[in-house]
Amino acid sequence: MLRRLVVLSLLILTAATVAAQERIRIWGDGEVKHSKQVTLTPFIAENNIDGTSVIICPGGSYFWLAKMSEGDDVARWFQSQGISAFVLRYRAATWGAYFFHYHLIFRGHQHPDMLLDAQQAIKYVKEHSKEYHIDPDRLGIIGFSAGGHLAMMTTCFSDREENHPAFAGSIYPVVTMNEPYVHKRSRRALLGEYRKNDAVWRDSLSLELQVPDDCPPVFIVNCVDDPTVDYHNSILLDSTLTAKNIKHRYIQYNTGGHGFGVSEVKGSEECRNWKYEFIEWLDETGF
Repeated sequence: MLRRLVVLSLLILTAATVAAQERIRIWGDGEVKHSKQVTLTPFIAENNIDGTSVIICPGGSYFWLAKMSEGDDVARWFQSQGISAFVLRYRAATWGAYFFHYHLIFRGHQHPDMLLDAQQAIKYVKEHSKEYHIDPDRLGIIGFSAGGHLAMMTTCFSDREENHPAFAGSIYPVVTMNEPYVHKRSRRALLGEYRKNDAVWRDSLSLELQVPDDCPPVFIVNCVDDPTVDYHNSILLDSTLTAKNIKHRYIQYNTGGHGFGVSEVKGSEECRNWKYEFIEWLDETGF
C-alpha cells in the first residue's frame, strides 16, 4: 500500500512538472508561417538569485532539432544550477527537405526564419521577465552545433535592445558558410538549394565576417576530434573576437567529438567539464 502511494505521489509530481513546462507559442496567429511550430519551454529555477537566464537553441543541422539532448536536458541542468532556461523550438527545414530536396521547388523553412524565431524568443522572455522572475538585462542565448550558429547569428544581427542577448554561448558551433571548413548540410538547410551557391549569401552568414564591434561576451567550446563540424569553425570565430577585442573565452578540448550536450556519458571526460567552465565564466563576466 505504501509503495503504491509513493508511486502515485511521483506520478502526480511528474504530471505537475510537465504542466509547469508547457510549451508556449511566441508568435501570434498569422504573424509568420507555421507559427504554431515555434515554441518556448520554460525551466524556471527556484533559486535564481540574480535573475540570469538563457535561451537554448538545439542543434540539428538546421534540418531538424535535437530537442532532448541539446534542449530539455540542457535546460534541466541549467535549472539545477540556479539559472532559468527557455528551450526554443525554432523553424527548421525538416527531414523532408533533407531527403527529398523539395527546397528546389518550395521555399520551406530557411533563413531568416530561424533568426526571426530566436529574436522573437528574446523579445518574448524580456516582455515576460517579471512573470518568470528573471532580469531582462541578464538574458543570454546558447546553442549547439547549428544552434550555436543561430545563437551567434542572433548576437551579431540583433541591434535592438528588445531582442539583443546579454551574452552568448556557442558549443561545438557551425560558424562559416565557406570552404574549406563549412558544414555543408547546415549551409544547405539555412540558405536553401539555390542560395547555398551564392558567394554573397555565404559571406553574409559566415559569422567570422559579421561580428559587430559592440558584440556582447561570447563563450565557445569545441573538440579537435569533432567528426561532424570542423574544429576550425571555432578558431575562425575566436580569431575575429580576439581581433575586435571582444570579451570572450574559447576552450578547445582534444577529445569529445560532437553532440555531447550536458551528458555525463557522451563525449569525453575532459569535454564534459565545459558546462562548469561556462558557469565559472558567467561569474567572472558578471552574470
